[in-house]
Amino acid sequence: MNTYVPSLIQDGPQCGLVALWMAAHLRQPQLSIDMDTIVQTALSRGYTAQGEMFSANNMALLAEEVCGCKAELLSGGLSGKNAETIIRHLWGRQPVLIPYDEDYNHEPCQRSGHRAHWAVASGVLLGVDQGSLSTVHTEPDPTLPWLHLPSDTISPCPVGLREVYILAKQGKSLRYQLWSLDSVTQSNEQLRTMDPQRANDGTQYVVPQGGVEAGLAGQVVLLHTQAQKQ
Repeated sequence: MNTYVPSLIQDGPQCGLVALWMAAHLRQPQLSIDMDTIVQTALSRGYTAQGEMFSANNMALLAEEVCGCKAELLSGGLSGKNAETIIRHLWGRQPVLIPYDEDYNHEPCQRSGHRAHWAVASGVLLGVDQGSLSTVHTEPDPTLPWLHLPSDTISPCPVGLREVYILAKQGKSLRYQLWSLDSVTQSNEQLRTMDPQRANDGTQYVVPQGGVEAGLAGQVVLLHTQAQKQ
């Protein structure tokens, strides 16, 4: 299950703002939002100084303001009940904004937050036992018979999952990547500190009280693109 989002290469440390721009394209009814509006709004609200976003809470507030839809801050990690929430959200064709440590190939890694980055997940690939999947709402892919695709928009989210992968984009590549939810969870939960070299480069950044760990670790933002903000 995936809902396409457009790609955009970031200009400077704008990974979070670019991820939000991508996710905003799933807003229903559709909304035309340019990057400059997102950047200027984030600057005017004091959420960022250079384009960085070290607070998931601020990201949720920014998303609600620029998209006009409900943004839900999910905290406490990406496993257990939160994993179920994320999977159902993606299955419902709704985007998730995820902070993580980015490796050199853009995949999740564990660098204690020194390579903190944002991605938008817009799809999910679920591994289930053979024969456990209902054929009422799914149909096999014509070229990959082991891959079953939802045949309609009301297809129920499978249960009894063996593996979970998310389809994600981020601002340093035009392509989708497929990441295991476990690897994203582990990367997300260990975001603790800013890269010391970056912290001491003389540039001003907006870092929340409690630092990167308080602002990002164990947190994601769910965008409810069809629900108006309250």
